[in-house]
Amino acid sequence: MSLNIIVLAKQVPDTRNVGPDAMTPEGTVNRSALPAIFNPEDLNALEQALRLKDANPGSTVTVITMGPPRAAEVIRESLYRGADGGYLLTDRAFAGADTLATSYALAATIQKLGMPDVILGGRQAIDGDTAQVGPEVAGQLDIPQVTHLMEVSDISDTCICVRKKAGRLLQRMEVDLPCVVTVGRETGELDCPTLAGWRWAQRQAILHWDECDL
Repeated sequence: MSLNIIVLAKQVPDTRNVGPDAMTPEGTVNRSALPAIFNPEDLNALEQALRLKDANPGSTVTVITMGPPRAAEVIRESLYRGADGGYLLTDRAFAGADTLATSYALAATIQKLGMPDVILGGRQAIDGDTAQVGPEVAGQLDIPQVTHLMEVSDISDTCICVRKKAGRLLQRMEVDLPCVVTVGRETGELDCPTLAGWRWAQRQAILHWDECDL
């Protein structure tokens, strides 16, 4: 069975080791003073998508990210890790978007591309820690959601069977497709990308969409 999988990813400032040089006089983080990285839990979501792709021949993985032009690096890294394509949403109209506006733009992109079987994203981003975007995308699209995935145990044409974290408990659930699934770091280690994948990714065009495209 082939799957159409979309991964929602974000480029974030590396807030894991914030020193005094990265702080403003007001006590907030100066994003421009920090290196930009692929949000760690979004990498876990991409890894889970690639596992589903490997287990279901003929499947495709498409990555969507929203941000300034440099956020195209997230798409490029996704491609050399094994994704098939990606879209960068970049427009001054998207600047300063909160989680509701972000989820609206992402949902509009998904609707334009056509509803996939599964939408995967990180549980939360390290620059906001809201854990809201994935569930809000599900709400915008009016489809089921699973948060804090631990493991996908089975998937069919109509549903996905998962094990998820619920506080100190683990739940087993069967959820209708299409659905949104958010992923934490508990899903396991990331595979290392290959040199051949990196070379292939450098040759691929990354599509940029702005407000008018949506």
